[in-house]
Amino acid sequence: MEKYEIVIGLEIHAELCTESKLFCNCAYTFGASANDCTCPICLGMPGTLPVINQRALEFAVRAGLAMNCEITSYSKFDRKNYFYPDLPKNYQISQYDLPLCKNGEVTFEFDGQSKTVALRRIHLEEDAGKSIHAEVTGDPTRSFMDFNRAGVPLMEIVSEPEIHSPEEAIAYCRAVKEILEYIEVSDCNMEEGSLRCEPNISLRPRGSQELGTRTEIKNKNSFQELLDAMDYEVKRQARILDSGGEVVQETLLFDANTGKTVAMRGKEEADDYRYFPEPDLVHVQIDNEWIDEIQPTLPELPAARRKRFIADYDISSENAEFLTTTRQIADFFDEAAQLSGEPTTCANWIMGDLTRLLNTAEIEIQDSKVTPAHLNELIQLIDNNTISGKIAKSVLDDAFETGKMPKQIVEEKGLSQITDTSEIEAIVQQVIEENPGPAQDYRDGTKKAIGFLVGQVMKATRGKANPQMVNQILARVLSED
Repeated sequence: MEKYEIVIGLEIHAELCTESKLFCNCAYTFGASANDCTCPICLGMPGTLPVINQRALEFAVRAGLAMNCEITSYSKFDRKNYFYPDLPKNYQISQYDLPLCKNGEVTFEFDGQSKTVALRRIHLEEDAGKSIHAEVTGDPTRSFMDFNRAGVPLMEIVSEPEIHSPEEAIAYCRAVKEILEYIEVSDCNMEEGSLRCEPNISLRPRGSQELGTRTEIKNKNSFQELLDAMDYEVKRQARILDSGGEVVQETLLFDANTGKTVAMRGKEEADDYRYFPEPDLVHVQIDNEWIDEIQPTLPELPAARRKRFIADYDISSENAEFLTTTRQIADFFDEAAQLSGEPTTCANWIMGDLTRLLNTAEIEIQDSKVTPAHLNELIQLIDNNTISGKIAKSVLDDAFETGKMPKQIVEEKGLSQITDTSEIEAIVQQVIEENPGPAQDYRDGTKKAIGFLVGQVMKATRGKANPQMVNQILARVLSED
């Protein structure tokens, strides 16, 4: 690989979370019974006419603005002609020479540096249906078609070939996914196929400016499989070039079981699809007034938010990365940090115990009963020595389960710290009497022996004694002895 430079361009397909399909009123629900989410329009019945979904246009414009694209004032839809069983009309309504958005960019962090990849275009098209083969039907001689997904609005984001390693391609895809989730135009659920990535890969001699012959890997909806597929394809092309052969331009599938790419079909060019303007749809005109209405509705995007968190809250870049993974986590942290005035403490609770609880319950932070107000109250209880850090963990567990506020939990369960000096000293005296060995070890100079005694005091008080006071009183009493 030292002889070659890897060149990758990516096509990312994102299903838009509109309430209905792109050209009809059908609602689409993932997992619905086969062909329940269909009508004569999305099934391509003769005599039916498509009508554009304005919400889908708005979502595409939102994505274009978020990725610094030029929004074209005049665009159109085209017929992309090809036959495939899951395409009910035997053509796809897509966009060819006049896309909605063009000339954008996506900036992301890779290998400790900021990287910007240019976008060629963002356009809208309708999704295809789904073929159901032998692994589901149990019959290797028959396949079935589920057209529920046919007609779902699909946004295609096409990058320029400016990516130079599979790992960089994954970082770019993650950045695009974050942006789409933040602006709430797609749920980007890769397991359900809402986000699919298709890399175009070629190799060229290092120092050359001419692009090599490219291959395309179809429809990867897992970042790990996408990485594995690109890794294999890069090595496969290198072996061909090393042996003096020529890479064939073709479309490939990646078999995760074998870890290899296999040929699907020859790679088509635009002429193969015989594009022509869709005769059943009027051209799309977008005025500046509409764009001006959409622009202020965009949220603070993940890259900008990370920078602000680092600057305003003085947290590390690694923590900022975690806390902006989703817009919901970022919103939660932002509110909690402002309420408490202790961003570092909030970050530690969110990244530690709260994330543990969310993962165990298999829910997202927006579905949790614990809110920023809960976290703020919990931190206050620790700060004013009402409860210890250890007790706080159990209080958070209870709040997560019941939704009760921390103060209420502490009062109901009698969890307030014991801070009465005389009460703690009495318990300390009892512990020393019951554990003469460790007590004598401490007096003889083994200072770490106090840790065992502290533990015994905390056990006797069920964790409610103030640990700092326990240490101080133990040290004093033992020294006096």
